[in-house]
Amino acid sequence: MLPSPPTPDPPALNRPSGLTELFVAFTVLALQGFGGVMAVAHRELVERRRWLSNEAYLQEVALAQALPGPNVCNLAVMFGDRCFGWRGAAAALSGLMALPAVLLLAAVVLYTGWAGHALVEGALHGMGAVAAGTVAGTAFKLMAELRRHPLGTPATVAMAGLTFVALALLRWPIAPVILGLGGVGVSLTWWRLAHERRTP
Repeated sequence: MLPSPPTPDPPALNRPSGLTELFVAFTVLALQGFGGVMAVAHRELVERRRWLSNEAYLQEVALAQALPGPNVCNLAVMFGDRCFGWRGAAAALSGLMALPAVLLLAAVVLYTGWAGHALVEGALHGMGAVAAGTVAGTAFKLMAELRRHPLGTPATVAMAGLTFVALALLRWPIAPVILGLGGVGVSLTWWRLAHERRTP
């Protein structure tokens, strides 16, 4: 029986060249995020710029969701800080917020005058469906990373399913779900890794 060919090493990750590139990258990211910024963040940071691996992005998102505040802002601060310290955190967060804030104020002024128009209402409903689709698509991409999780695919898929049921069907508040199921996931993973280290 012939041995299986070796698995090729993943391509090397890149790094932002400076604060300007970091600012521009998060500005570009924010301008694409019509309701689904985390999906756009995955495409920009993982697929396009290769600044994060799928696994690292999944870990960053998990921590960003566990912290108070908007997830993508937490992600920007953590990533920027890792690259260039507090200046990187400020540059990434500024890129994420500055130009979109200006556009938001302009949109609010326009929306005030056109809010009751049937075409505007229809367009907003359509954009909501697209935003939901982008988030769902990114979730399916990240699910592939669960195969390499220490708990194994069945356990991680079960945790993801329980989280979906708690949030989408039972409509529980997100904080208790993250703290409860997240705490269980962290504890089980910690136990599994410790068990693997003890096993010769």
